[in-house]
Amino acid sequence: MAKQARKFSWPWRFIWQLLTVMAVCTLVLLIYLDAQVRDRFDGHRWALPAKVYARPLELYVGKQLAAGQLQYELQQLGYRAVQQVRQPGQYQLQGDQLAVYSRGFHFTDASETGRLYNIRLQANRVLAMQSAEGQTQHLVRLEPQLIGGIYPAHNEDRELVQLSDLPNGFVQILLAVEDRAYYEHLGVSPSGIARAMFANIKAGKVVQGGSTLTQQLVKNFYLSDEQTLWRKLQEAPMAMLLNSHYSKDEILEVYLNEVFLGQQGKRAIHGFGLGSWYYFGQPLKELQLHQAAMLVGMIKGPSYYNPKRFPDRAKQRRDLVLSVLATQGLISQSQMQASQNKPLQLSEVAQFSRYPAYMDLVRQQLQQAYKANDLSSHGLRIFTTINPWAQQQANQSMQQGMQEIVQRHGQQPKLQGALVLSQRDNGEVLAVVGDRDAGYAGRNWALDTSRQVGSLIKPVIHLTALSSGRYHLLSPVDDAPLRVPQADGSQWQPANYDGKSHGVVPMYEALVKSYNIANVRLGMGLGVDKVLDQLARLGANQQWQAYPSRLLGALEMSPLKVNQVYQSLASNGFYSPLSVVRDVTEANGQLLSHYPYQVRQAADPQATYLLQQELALVGRQGTGRGAYRYVPKTQTVAGKTGTTNDQRDSWFSGFSGRHVATVWMGNEDASPTPLTGASGALPVWARLMAKLPYQEDAENQPAGVDFFRTNPTLGTIVDAHCPGLVLPFSALRPAAGANCGN
Repeated sequence: MAKQARKFSWPWRFIWQLLTVMAVCTLVLLIYLDAQVRDRFDGHRWALPAKVYARPLELYVGKQLAAGQLQYELQQLGYRAVQQVRQPGQYQLQGDQLAVYSRGFHFTDASETGRLYNIRLQANRVLAMQSAEGQTQHLVRLEPQLIGGIYPAHNEDRELVQLSDLPNGFVQILLAVEDRAYYEHLGVSPSGIARAMFANIKAGKVVQGGSTLTQQLVKNFYLSDEQTLWRKLQEAPMAMLLNSHYSKDEILEVYLNEVFLGQQGKRAIHGFGLGSWYYFGQPLKELQLHQAAMLVGMIKGPSYYNPKRFPDRAKQRRDLVLSVLATQGLISQSQMQASQNKPLQLSEVAQFSRYPAYMDLVRQQLQQAYKANDLSSHGLRIFTTINPWAQQQANQSMQQGMQEIVQRHGQQPKLQGALVLSQRDNGEVLAVVGDRDAGYAGRNWALDTSRQVGSLIKPVIHLTALSSGRYHLLSPVDDAPLRVPQADGSQWQPANYDGKSHGVVPMYEALVKSYNIANVRLGMGLGVDKVLDQLARLGANQQWQAYPSRLLGALEMSPLKVNQVYQSLASNGFYSPLSVVRDVTEANGQLLSHYPYQVRQAADPQATYLLQQELALVGRQGTGRGAYRYVPKTQTVAGKTGTTNDQRDSWFSGFSGRHVATVWMGNEDASPTPLTGASGALPVWARLMAKLPYQEDAENQPAGVDFFRTNPTLGTIVDAHCPGLVLPFSALRPAAGANCGN
């Protein structure tokens, strides 16, 4: 009997031991899963990319706007034109009267709430501003436009929202479609699983899922997408553990920010907050019923129901969601029909990464102070100087310029272009175009490529001459043929573009007509090294050996660096580093970095002012006069064309009103083009200036500089009633002539 008892007890002992081991393993697994659940949920949940913002649109009395600018910027911000303004994100523009309800924003200097403003305009200039209560407003700021981000390696992006950020009824729509018993079950719904199994068996295929919203979150937040047994075994207990540790609202809020809603290239769109901006160009709180239904409907298949690619599918899915809401009594039949009759109303505005060249410059500046991981995972807010209207006009000007060249010269597949635009008074970069296709995120020709600058160097020669105290604008300069011996025994013979020499000419004419020989003689008389030193002080920050050929631009600079030099010329000889970032804050708004305005004197103010008047003559009489085919005659254009040997590079750099811009065009392989500076770069520059709001720069005539009427042929000052050219002079000036120089 004892032997028989032992025979029967052995398998039971084995089963008991096996069950004990399994229980211990299950307990260990649960402890492990519990730690995983709490660690991620309590800790740093997401690697949040830095958000990069444009400058805010600031309105004040006297502010000059360009035609169409105000409406364009409102549309870019996702504001909706309505008949009557009632809530944030709406505006009404009737003639010169604008009513706009701002959304409010946490700026670096203050947090502003949304308010209704009434603004009166005249000829695109702000005349008066009042709040809805009738109080006079001195400054109205609209929130800055989000222009891009600096993303983590996995390229996930999200705009975090809280339950309070949701439009009315959004949670009910979500739960009606995804998890009706969400607030009743413990993370897993046995009845839901059974119902799904029955539906799938009846259909003979998978037609319904049994996962709760909590299980969906576990799958997306903690686990991989792999369809494995191990993942399935983890999903249910993790959902129950999550449900036991956190409230339903906490879990729901994380779900709202984690759900996957589509793909933009390599960038993954996560969360309803970002999905609302990506598809509708509006914050989530402003969505209407039919828009919210579309977002919720996309959960089932973000790629399959992508409204940008498959609008018919997306509408069918949206309409089905609306039908479900009506069936459950959440909306009326009339609400359902009205919403189903509406189009998808997707935003036509590209919400992200539309300015790749500018973003390159932002990264370049930030990398000096921030680690790559800080920029891509901590949700920093980066406030830049980009002007969305100016950037759009820069893009269009380059595109139109390229089209015009094709019409004149046929296809130019190797031709490239770049543009940099800055604010004259402080050096803030307003726009950057890095490729003939402004939306191309590849080689940045504005930043990454240096090319010979040609005649753009000539104003620096003249600035050096005027600063020396030996020259004025009528000083005679010889344009006779020149031979310069070289170290190897050869001779360098500079030649004028027209192949002629022009004898002795006034110094201003040598610049206006861009005479090569006269400018080389002038520069060699000053010393090539002194000209290059002046170029470096203006912001070139490079060193070149002092060869005579440098005086004709045989030195390489990027369009960004050229614009830095001309920025200093336009700013009365004061150097301000070109800047793109104003402030960096943490996600909660705490200021981390402020980039203040910096300035140092780089050239004599009197000499710089005299040069500015020379450059204005280039615009009126010289190689830059073609700009007036695009800009009004009343607008001052001051700048210089540049054309390198064999027309390999076409340049124009200059300033007008409160803007400084540089345009370059050339073939990718530096082969000859059919363009000069006047026929290629200048029209692009002028088109841009014609679209920007123009305000004459404040009078900056230095003490000791006066204007006189002159006889350029004789090189003398004449009486005010005499014919001639009015020119400025400092203490060094030509002699006065009698009888109008006759």
